[in-house]
Amino acid sequence: MSSTARRTAAEARPAPRISVIGTGYLGATHAAAMATLGMATVGYDTDPAKVEALALGKVPFHEPGLDVLLGEQVEAGRLSFTSSLEDAVAASDVHFICVGTPQLATSHGANLSYVESAVTAVAKALTHDALIVGKSTVPVGTAARLRELAAAHAPDGVSVELVWNPEFLREGKAVHDTLHPDRIVIGGAGPAAEATLRTVYAGPIAEGAPVITCDLPTAELVKVSANAFLATKISFINAIAGVCEAAGADVTVIADALGHDPRIGRAFLDAGLGFGGGCLPKDIRALMHRAGELGAHRAARLLQEVDEINMGQRERVVALATQACGGSVLNRRIGVLGAAFKPETDDVRDSPALNVAATLHLRGAQVTVYDPEAADAARRTFPTLGYATSPEEAVGGTDVVLLLTEWPRLVTADPSALAALTLTPRIVDGRGKLDAARWRAAGWEFRGLGRTA
Repeated sequence: MSSTARRTAAEARPAPRISVIGTGYLGATHAAAMATLGMATVGYDTDPAKVEALALGKVPFHEPGLDVLLGEQVEAGRLSFTSSLEDAVAASDVHFICVGTPQLATSHGANLSYVESAVTAVAKALTHDALIVGKSTVPVGTAARLRELAAAHAPDGVSVELVWNPEFLREGKAVHDTLHPDRIVIGGAGPAAEATLRTVYAGPIAEGAPVITCDLPTAELVKVSANAFLATKISFINAIAGVCEAAGADVTVIADALGHDPRIGRAFLDAGLGFGGGCLPKDIRALMHRAGELGAHRAARLLQEVDEINMGQRERVVALATQACGGSVLNRRIGVLGAAFKPETDDVRDSPALNVAATLHLRGAQVTVYDPEAADAARRTFPTLGYATSPEEAVGGTDVVLLLTEWPRLVTADPSALAALTLTPRIVDGRGKLDAARWRAAGWEFRGLGRTA
């Protein structure tokens, strides 16, 4: 069948009923998006409190635009939530697996227990033929094993197919990325499953989103390869920042110059504290681990170096703060601007900002943190740090200030007004986003990674 014929057939098919298994960042966003695209959708989670909040249209985390989208779909009756897996499965034809795959406690490998349990439970609960669609990020080879699990646990007489459809959403832009994806990857699908997913994604496809069909291993590798490439790009510019510091060059100018090359691009070329969050660190480590298992040792060594460079940036920022304090942070007051791992989220999982703040605290500094969205999550993670309700409160009476999350309101803050609040106006730009000349003109002693100006 030609691609035109497949598209026409998909548009003519009735919209399938959707279940989304797991309602964290990925699942809640995907469920709201599926309902927005016109499908009756039910989200399932084992956490009754989360289910109750979502059923009331309340998102239990910060993601711009998601609360409005989810509330609209709940009110319209297209989206519901339940803690009964049986009810969710019975009411649906397509089941999206959106549970977490965190790093194992004992190795760099991914913990697949949640995704294995989810697929097994859905298969056991099936009452009619269905399609299971994996969206969780998993090591290559996982989907084939999950396909066997689904077939083994499905009731007699019930047909189940498992395919992989990796997610590419960015925290802070998850709603846009889900409703308007820049590509749709479908792995391991037969003609019927592909037609079903083309119906599910008919809206984005009509907008021009390319559909890439492939086998299961390729689909599994697309997402982790994308994350590994971005992580490598970040670590590359941070490595160059170290050369710049040694040579007296300015990494921000180098990044701008490199960014004009269409083969390279400017995105992800800001030298600074490095990447964190719930995806990139654990995904590159899982790929490193899996590559080693498969004997692809060059890839494993490359990713090991990427990880080491990235983690080294945290210690480098701690060193800059220590230098600013004259060689010791003991009993020094430090203001930290930013706790989330990136702007527009309250996610503090593996946050470089919070890691630096905690390290300085452990070395004897009095650390006060401000973040416009992530303060509560940060306080739960590191309750011994101090927390402010405004940038001014965090900066007041400090020996040094650190910009560690590049929230727009922090990047554009008035340096003159803030300087007057400090004991000594010293700032470490851990994200390469501040105008050094502007801050120096306001009386600040300015330090940045890979910057001489």
